[in-house]
Amino acid sequence: MAKPITSYSCSECGATHKKWSGRCDGCGAWNTIKEDVPLSQGPGKKALGGLKGSKMALTDLATEETPPPRQYSGMAELDRVFGGGLVNASATLVGGDPGIGKSTLLLQAAASFARKGLKVIYVSGEEATAQVRMRAQRLGLADASVQLAAETNLRNILTTLEAEKPDLAIIDSVQTVWLDTVDSAPGSVSQVRASAHELTSFAKRFGTAVVLVGHVTKEGQIAGPRVVEHMVDTVLYFEGERGHQFRILRAVKNRFGPADEIGVFEMTGAGLSEVANPSALFLTDRDAPAPGSVVFAGIEGTRPVLVEVQALVAPSQLSQPRRAVVGWDGSRLSMILAVLEARAGISFAGLDVYLNIAGGIKISEPAADLAVACALLSAREDAALPPTTVVFGELSLSGALRPVSQAENRLKEAAKLGFTAAIAPTGCKTGTSDDLQINLQPDLITLVGEVFGAG
Repeated sequence: MAKPITSYSCSECGATHKKWSGRCDGCGAWNTIKEDVPLSQGPGKKALGGLKGSKMALTDLATEETPPPRQYSGMAELDRVFGGGLVNASATLVGGDPGIGKSTLLLQAAASFARKGLKVIYVSGEEATAQVRMRAQRLGLADASVQLAAETNLRNILTTLEAEKPDLAIIDSVQTVWLDTVDSAPGSVSQVRASAHELTSFAKRFGTAVVLVGHVTKEGQIAGPRVVEHMVDTVLYFEGERGHQFRILRAVKNRFGPADEIGVFEMTGAGLSEVANPSALFLTDRDAPAPGSVVFAGIEGTRPVLVEVQALVAPSQLSQPRRAVVGWDGSRLSMILAVLEARAGISFAGLDVYLNIAGGIKISEPAADLAVACALLSAREDAALPPTTVVFGELSLSGALRPVSQAENRLKEAAKLGFTAAIAPTGCKTGTSDDLQINLQPDLITLVGEVFGAG
């Protein structure tokens, strides 16, 4: 066991000494040197011992500080997800499926920031600079003053960034970057952790906003250690289905703004275009009533979004009926079916159930329970709800309907898009709306009897 380190300090001037003496060499006072109390107790070198560190500067909660400066790209949807603009000296991690459009989005963002006067460096570890340049020309971004580089050695990248001092640095991707002090292959857990730590530390020390692109696993999580998401300030996921033109940029974590904020983009031949009013596009071609189709008024971050919930119930030819879900949680669908059978007497035994969220968007809000239940009942009973009706509410296991937050914002968005009626749980703060006829329901049994005439 190593010998613990003992230190001595003067009570008058604070000068430290390796051994005790009667007179302090710093201030000349006598009998002021005393042995320091160790910071921690532990075995050998694993404990802090008695060696003191420097004292921290403490502030109270009432201290007022200026908000961090933000840089605006001019892309309203991107600035919304960032929480109002890109924060200087921040680290952002962007993940998404292969081919979803991460490189296209970040190249457009780099060009937008560069046109606003920021110095931007785009480092690609997956493509040559000629490939990035061809994509920029195809998107009409060749006039933007973005500096390109193709490099995977982190030492060279940090040296260049330190010399150039850019306002924004984009690294595509963190799985291709390698550190020569780590003895493992690029993309391994140790390499990704070390590279992310070095890039995040660089952003804090030099004031450069760093954006890292991260690959995802087959489960949809960013590949590498989970600690990478803890290191950075903002984690964004780029979502979407390949068969749909819509792409959703979702903020999973944001230290400088609201989490779960979304930005909606449309993939076109000229790149990603912003969708200022996604509800209007998610609800196209809904003039005629259709069984199994229900409009859900949801909240994504701070934005109300209206989406169409589609359900299909058909007789099954299998011993185990199918339960297929797109855009929603499959286990939650099983829960809704169980509540309908146990509390309302509506059985789905021997029936295939298909549920789809139109437009390629994924929703996880509990307020969608009532909309899903209405879509299932509408499909089973072949009774269509009026096309100008929106539905929202949380369904409990007892069959009761629970109120949800921001009901007034949901109703305002519905009224703005021309909806005239709404079905919501009793107890929701609906406000004073003269444009909507609100049907408040206390529980599932009442809803089934009054709206669908079943049960």
